Amino acid sequence: MAALDRVKVLVLGDSGVGKSSLVHLLCHNQVLGNPSWTVGCSVDVRIHDYKEGTPEEKTYYIELWDVGGSVGSATSVKSTRAVFYNLLNGIILVHDLTNKKSSQNLYRWSLEALNRDVAPTGVLVTNGDYDREQFADNQIPLLVIGTKLDQIPETKRNEVLTRTAFLAEDFNAEEINLDCTNPRYLAAGSSNAVKLSRFFDKVIEKRYFLRDGNQVSPFS
Repeated sequence: MAALDRVKVLVLGDSGVGKSSLVHLLCHNQVLGNPSWTVGCSVDVRIHDYKEGTPEEKTYYIELWDVGGSVGSATSVKSTRAVFYNLLNGIILVHDLTNKKSSQNLYRWSLEALNRDVAPTGVLVTNGDYDREQFADNQIPLLVIGTKLDQIPETKRNEVLTRTAFLAEDFNAEEINLDCTNPRYLAAGSSNAVKLSRFFDKVIEKRYFLRDGNQVSPFS
């Protein structure tokens, strides 16, 4: 069997938001029993069928790079993470729906990964505001995933999901909200599964099928 082509997707977010549990669920369709803190970076692989069910269907490896979530501002911490940001093809931004700060920190995570060779100047995020121009030319597909949906009281759920919808809009990304301890949130045919598949298709297209901004055949 020929080796499959692959793409690299970073999984970024604060410590404790559930990145490792999410990656395990995405790659194995199983709940991670005893999640632990990620030191450095952990890589797992998901098999994805690009444009499944069409004549253009083709199987790829999706490498999910779960990057440790320390938000320390020390140069040494950022420079250590920078080695994981090379040759990325997509980014999944993960936040805890019960922790507003983890949502706001997604701006810092995305800017750190997308501008890994640029030293940030000034304050990138202040009171939830940020410089939209810093994302204007981004060509890397993004997906925003909110975790711990089950821990939000029904009386507050609409308020929280309305706020996070604006977050996804800021990144020009689709969003998925779920509970990583319940695989049904990513069940085949569900809206979340469709969004996830669409995101991976976009990552693959950006990596393999777009040349000089033009679409080409995956078999060319």
